[in-house]
Parts: sequence; structure tokens; C-alpha cells
Amino acid sequence: MTKQIRLSAAQALAKCPTGIRGLDQITDGGLPRGRSTLVCGGPGAGKTLLGIEFLARGARDFGEAGVFVSFEERADDLAKNAFSLGFDLGRLVRSKRFAVEHIVLNRNQLLEAGEYDLEGLFIRLGAAIDAVGAKRVVLDTIEALFGVLTNEGILRAELNRLFSWLKDKGVTTVITAERGQGVLTRHGLEEYVSDCVIVLDQRVDDQIATRRLRIVKYRGSTHGTNEYPFLIDRSGFVVLPITTISLDYDSPSQFVSSGVGKLDEMLGGKGYFRASTIMISGTAGTGKSSLAAHFVDGSCRRGERCLYFAFEESPGQIIRNMRSIGIDLRKWVDRGLLGFHAMRPTSVGMETHISLMLKHIDDIQPRIVVLDPISSFEAAGTQLDAHAMLVRVIDLLKARTITTLFTSLATGAETTDQVASSVSSLIDAWISLRNLEQAGERTRSLYVLKARGMRHSNQIREFLLTDRGADLQDVYVGPGGILVGSARAAQEMQDRASAVASRREVEQKKGELERKHKAFAARIAELEAAYAAEAHDIKEAIVQEEGRLQGMLAGRSTLATDRQRATKGGRR
Repeated sequence: MTKQIRLSAAQALAKCPTGIRGLDQITDGGLPRGRSTLVCGGPGAGKTLLGIEFLARGARDFGEAGVFVSFEERADDLAKNAFSLGFDLGRLVRSKRFAVEHIVLNRNQLLEAGEYDLEGLFIRLGAAIDAVGAKRVVLDTIEALFGVLTNEGILRAELNRLFSWLKDKGVTTVITAERGQGVLTRHGLEEYVSDCVIVLDQRVDDQIATRRLRIVKYRGSTHGTNEYPFLIDRSGFVVLPITTISLDYDSPSQFVSSGVGKLDEMLGGKGYFRASTIMISGTAGTGKSSLAAHFVDGSCRRGERCLYFAFEESPGQIIRNMRSIGIDLRKWVDRGLLGFHAMRPTSVGMETHISLMLKHIDDIQPRIVVLDPISSFEAAGTQLDAHAMLVRVIDLLKARTITTLFTSLATGAETTDQVASSVSSLIDAWISLRNLEQAGERTRSLYVLKARGMRHSNQIREFLLTDRGADLQDVYVGPGGILVGSARAAQEMQDRASAVASRREVEQKKGELERKHKAFAARIAELEAAYAAEAHDIKEAIVQEEGRLQGMLAGRSTLATDRQRATKGGRR
């Protein structure tokens, strides 16, 4: 009957955090505690520096003393190398948290024989571990210890013996090794007896060097399997854990102003979404950097930290140029709200650029980041490399709820370059700038190409750069379509002249109408007077005629009466 083995949480593989940014993420917590990790790579890959930082951070940040065993470099040289990473080994040694053992091996005295023994190394290493209570050990490099052995059986046995001794001591060990031809190490055996194997690599593509790290194996633990770019600078190792990036970042509903009021109106009256990615594209001289400067200026006015990555101009040049449109970026730099980082895209590899960006972002903790322009990365590598880099940058900044603005140089009639187009689906708001040619002159224009999640204008606006900043003119439609520049000014002048002539004509017609009205009123008054006089005469004639008729009727009545009387009198 097969016995089923169940591991409790307490029995699960314990981890020893390295403190190296990014490395603990891709190792899911650090190196295997109490076990050996092999770090191999070619010359200049950073093996020794990784070992030094592993011990120095353990002593300084985690309270775990360490012993560095060097078979090649002396203690003074190691201290100088560590100081370049910001670690004072002398101080750690004086505080009994760090020990350096420089062991010189005389290869002429080492014989390949069965009595080959590591007891001397174990005694000396054990004494150093006990002296400082070390929990961490680095052996640099293993080739110096076993380089004389050619018998594979003896070599494997001695390697197993060394690794077992270190495991019995309960120390977490990092062992460095040089790369071999077609194998990870020169002997091709160390990687098989190690619990964890890390490969450091430095490649040169198109005259640009890039450092990469890969975890080849990790017994008993999940880990990242890709190649990860890393950087060595004054703060030590910085590893970019690309595979930890996911699409579960927040999407705030708050808005952030573009810095140009009329542009905010085109974007629904509120500006960009917070933590969104904005693209400003256009040909040379259309005002891309000026809009970026407006965005930065407006953010700094709200008290938000901004980080400006410039890839074609120096910070001083940008500050000087923006002063011509009424934007003073120098005051924000002096107040610590604006930081610049200027570097040519071709100076380092794509991965190094990402590492440097992350380092500066971690140092400054900005709410706004500007990359000006991203199209210049096309010259630093292939389009695929540039696309991969920008995708990583966008995801990393979104995960940190940082609002990001890209500028991109377009050529000819294209909206933008190929690099920017390759990430167009990841852009939340896209502002396109163009030069319109009319009547022998070029005029800047602006329109919103896309704006996810918000109502936005579909009109093309004339874009002006004045000594008071950027301004957008309302759409002006003439007889032949939309007019800008001098054609617009000429049409406006013509329209004003036509308006004046129209008003003059209206006034003239109003005067003529008034005169006709008065003449008509006078004529009506004259006719009314004539009518009144004639009506009076007619009425008088009517009265007279009625009087005459009544007199005549009365006379006739009198005559009839008289006759009747006369007749009666005769009869009597």
C-alpha cells in the first residue's frame, strides 16, 4: 500500500527574501531557505554583485548576517564594488553582520586523487559562519575551487559533499559559476545538484547591450520562466517582472484636466480619465510637446507630481521652449513637483529603458508621466521590440493608477508612426494634430481621434500657439468648407464687410420705408381732409335738399287745405 505524503504549511518550502526589486516576485518570495542557489553567467553579467547585494540586504534589511567567500577578489576590492551599489560593507563588518573570507587556492598543490579533501574549506567557512551567526553564504566562484578536477565522478562527489555540508549548516547559499560552451556552467554538473539555478546574460544587439535574467529551475516552488530584463545601477539590481503584470488594475471615474480649457470641452467638458493612457500624435511642428507641457503644467498647479521622460530634447531646452508660449516649467522643477529624465533611445536597450523608467517612477512617485516621443524608439530596435516595451510600460503604469501621456511623430499624411499604431488599441484617448495647407500657408488643426468612455467632439478645430499658451478656435465654415489661418481671417474680414454693407442697406431700406410711410400718411391725411370737406358739402346739400323738399311738401299740404275750405264755403 502506497503511503500518501501530505505537507502542511509548516513543512512547505521556506523562502529567503533577497530584497532585490523584482527578483522576489518572480521567485515567489525569494530563494529556497537553507538550500543552495546557483547563479551562472558570462563575464560582466553581474554574478558577484548579485551575491554581494543578497548578503548586504540580508544583513541590513532582514537582520540576517552573511559570509562572502571569495576565491579570486580580495576584501578591499569587494568593498569598493559593493559601495558602487550603495552598500557599505565596512560598516556591516564592524557591526558583526558581515564577514569576507578571501581564500587563495594554489592549484599546483591540488592533486586529482581520491584523498582530495574539502575539510580545510569546511573548517574555515564554519568558523566564519559561527563568528557572525551567518544565515546566508556566497561562494564566488566555484570554478576556482574545482577547476583542477577533470574526473567527473570525483567532481560530482565533491560537489554533492559541498552542497550537503552547506545544507546541514542551515544556511541559504548562493554559488556563482561561469558559463560553459553549450552548458550552463563549465563543468555542466553544478546545475544538477543545485536546488535553484539562475542564469544572468548580457547580449549585444545592434550595438546595444541588454542584461537579462532567467530562472532555469527551482525545486519545490513555482517561478517565472521568462527572460527578465534587469539593471545594475547605484541602488543595486532592479529586475522587471513582466509576467506578473495582469489586467486587473482599477479604472477610476475621476477626470484630470488636459491643461487647455477648450480641449477639455471637446472631451466632454472634463478632460481625460484618471489613470488612462493618452496619445498626442502629429507631424513635426504641430505642437505635440506644447500640449504635453500644458498637461504637466496643469497637473503641477493641482499639486500633483509629474515625471517627464524626454527622448529627443534636454530638460533645459524643453523649459526654454515652453517659456515662449507662457508656460514656466522651471518653477515646478524647483518646487519638486516636476522631474525630468532625458536619454537617447539608442543609448541603452529597450529592457534597460523600462528598468530605468520604473526606477525613476519608484523614486518620484508621480501621478502623471509623459513620454516624449515614443516614435523615437523605432530607431532603437525593431518594431516588435518597441511594441513589446510600450505594452509593458502601459500595463505597469495603469497598474499604478498613473495617468500617462505619449507623444508620437507622424510622417506625411499618416496619423502616427508604426510604433504608436501598434499600441493604438491600448490608448484610451487619442488627440491628432495636423497641418492644413490653404492659400499658400500651413495652419495647425486638432481633433479627437478617439476617447473611450466619454462623449467627445468630432469637429476639427484650429490650434493656435500664442504667447499666452495654446488656444482652440471654433469651427469656421466658409463657402468652400472649413477655413483656417489667413483664409479664415480674409473670409472673416469679407464677412464683416458684407455684414456692414448689409446693415447699411437695411438702414437705407428702413429710411426709405419710413419716408414712404410718412408720404403715405400725409397722403392719407390729405385724402381724409378732402373727404371731410367734400363730406361736409354733401351733408350741407343733403340738408338743404331735405329742407326744400319738406317746404314743398308743406306748401302742397297748405294748398290742399285751402282748397278744401274753399269748396265747403261755396256749397253753403
